[in-house]
Amino acid sequence: MGKITVTECECDGMVIEGLKVIEPTVFGDARGYFVETYHAADFKEAGIDVTFVQDNQSGSRRGVLRGLHFQKEYPQDKLVRVVSGEVFDVAVDLRPGSKTYGKWYGVILSAENKKQFFVPKNFAHGFLVLSEMAEFAYKCTDFYHPNDEGGLIWNDPDIGVKWPIPEGMELIFSEKDQKWPGIKSLL
Repeated sequence: MGKITVTECECDGMVIEGLKVIEPTVFGDARGYFVETYHAADFKEAGIDVTFVQDNQSGSRRGVLRGLHFQKEYPQDKLVRVVSGEVFDVAVDLRPGSKTYGKWYGVILSAENKKQFFVPKNFAHGFLVLSEMAEFAYKCTDFYHPNDEGGLIWNDPDIGVKWPIPEGMELIFSEKDQKWPGIKSLL
């Protein structure tokens, strides 16, 4: 029905291979809107030829920072989007031998802009909720394995994510997200 627009992501003037922002076509009229959030043929044509096996959704309040997470032995490609609210979404390249290893990219995802973010395998991923509440939905190419989870501390100076933290925002973390090591621990 509709096509998608795909943008390659860059950090420091270098394209981070495989990491993509997707803008679906939105059909709107006086009644509201319609959007195809996933169409396998359109994604394949855009170079995203994966099979998703699990859909997840979370709800979080303003200031919640989830991440930076990854699966070690069972890495997942993810297609993420926001159903309600707004988040700043981040991916960090952890692919051994990648010319952009340790580089990050961030994008605002919101119910309003309907953008999606394709995060390939072997990237750390996280997000910060900017709205009062946000519902975050994502598709994965492998199942979640609780004993396989890895993570990096959100404010690792060796990665240098520039989180858009509004003045006065109190950050909220899970206990484990406050204890992850930095990227140097992976070397």
